Amino acid sequence: MPDGRVPEPGGWNRISLQVDDIDAEVGRLDKAGVPFRSTIVTGVGGRQVLLDDLSGNPVELFQYT
Repeated sequence: MPDGRVPEPGGWNRISLQVDDIDAEVGRLDKAGVPFRSTIVTGVGGRQVLLDDLSGNPVELFQYT
């Protein structure tokens, strides 16, 4: 991750949520003060971003392209 975090034993389990407009969702959540682990990354099949929920658990937003 950009902040230097690396996976620990057991990996990073996360909830993955499909969204229709990742840019709009990131903008809305950023305004609400949600902490992001990464910026939007584009890869095979889509775009994704990781954020932390209120308990610090990773949540992935994914938009198919």
